[in-house]
Amino acid sequence: MSALRQRAGRLALQVRTARPTAARSTRSYASGHGHHEPPHTVEESLGPAFYFTLATFAGSILVYSISRPGDSGESTIHRWLRKTSDYGTEWETKNHLMTAALEQAAHDKHLLYGAERSTHYELSYPEVFTHGSPHNVPAGHFANIDKVVAHYKKQYHEDEARKAKKLAAASQTSQ
Repeated sequence: MSALRQRAGRLALQVRTARPTAARSTRSYASGHGHHEPPHTVEESLGPAFYFTLATFAGSILVYSISRPGDSGESTIHRWLRKTSDYGTEWETKNHLMTAALEQAAHDKHLLYGAERSTHYELSYPEVFTHGSPHNVPAGHFANIDKVVAHYKKQYHEDEARKAKKLAAASQTSQ
């Protein structure tokens, strides 16, 4: 009986290795000791085709709405085209005015640069002569400006006398 038992054992072993059971054929790639992580979720975007379709739909609604005639009987597209056709003449007018203004400014600039300049400066106080560095005055010397001071004092007294006469005449006419 032992030969029979050995033979049955070998036959059972051959059958078991030739046809593996379902529990043995499945493999688990999970690592760890007793805890399992949930599978990774893949978040896919909607893709460019979805956004293209959505934009096409919105664009067609927009084109339809602006192509419909409004209260005045013409569509928004026609009003826009009419406005853009007038756009060129408006810019032409602006450019012409700008060119005329620039030419006038250039003419005025040449007039100012070419005009005779006055060399007479009215000075309000005598110290203005000695503010800067002295010209043609040797070091250690001072320029004598007594004649200049006398001239401006005389001019000041004449102005004051003229103003006093004018005020006296105005006060007599008001009485």
